[in-house]
Amino acid sequence: MDQPEQILQEALEKHQNMIRQFKGVSGVKAARLEEALAVKHCALSLVGEPIMYPQINHLVRLLHQQGISTFLVTNAQFPEEIRRLEPVTQLYVSVDASTKESLKRIDRPLFKDFWQRFLDSLKALAEKQQRTVYRLTLVKAWNVDELKAYADLISLGKPDFIEVKGVTYCGESSASSLTMANVPWHGEVLSFVQELARLLPDYGIACEHEHSNCLLLAHCKFQVDGEWRTWIDYGRFQELVRERERSGGARTFTAAEYTARTPPWALFGAKERGFDPLDVRFQRKNKARDTSGC
Repeated sequence: MDQPEQILQEALEKHQNMIRQFKGVSGVKAARLEEALAVKHCALSLVGEPIMYPQINHLVRLLHQQGISTFLVTNAQFPEEIRRLEPVTQLYVSVDASTKESLKRIDRPLFKDFWQRFLDSLKALAEKQQRTVYRLTLVKAWNVDELKAYADLISLGKPDFIEVKGVTYCGESSASSLTMANVPWHGEVLSFVQELARLLPDYGIACEHEHSNCLLLAHCKFQVDGEWRTWIDYGRFQELVRERERSGGARTFTAAEYTARTPPWALFGAKERGFDPLDVRFQRKNKARDTSGC
């Protein structure tokens, strides 16, 4: 088993080596390149199940000591590990389906008691005080018709946020039967979220990112004085972590203590539909301009 110190050191080195390869590439801004060399965020996700790593809490502490935020994604099969997990910046649970049958078909779980593990993991999530997220990936013709069942699962885990995204097709694979036909249009994802919101009186549609085919439902407690505060104050989060460390773990803190105001262009209903107006897409010479937004 690799030690947390080794994982962090090598991850930082490989990240910086990868970023340096973009030096001199047309369209890359020098200031952005320099900014990207300083690691600020870590996604504990992508491959495998990070919460199974026996020293996950040690690794999280090392990342926080470097001022790096932690976004951990779990597939909701290890409820006790979720309970033992120390505070992370944001904890995601992948909710790929809302019924036992569809979850088995989509995730192909390894455990015979996968459904009970799944439900227990959602209950464990409800006990967390920091930011929690259900990540719903919509697969057309597979899981988009299960609205009431999704609403029931949301009442079980009481997440702060519900991120709904259309599945991304990554090409043919022997491990998956997905095709482009399973990718929902953004309008279909929007319709699903609007229908789901009607079943969830404690949540509202806060944000949209059309380019990612993604929308965000947020608990109404993140709407303060009529303004959504769904973004993260990363500096404040690191302060809270340090206070907790100094108290030997006695100091607790909640998601409400490190929120930040959502910028107008990121709000649902904004004409930018999630695009930062200060960013301009770079167009390569001799390449037809893409105006589809997809």
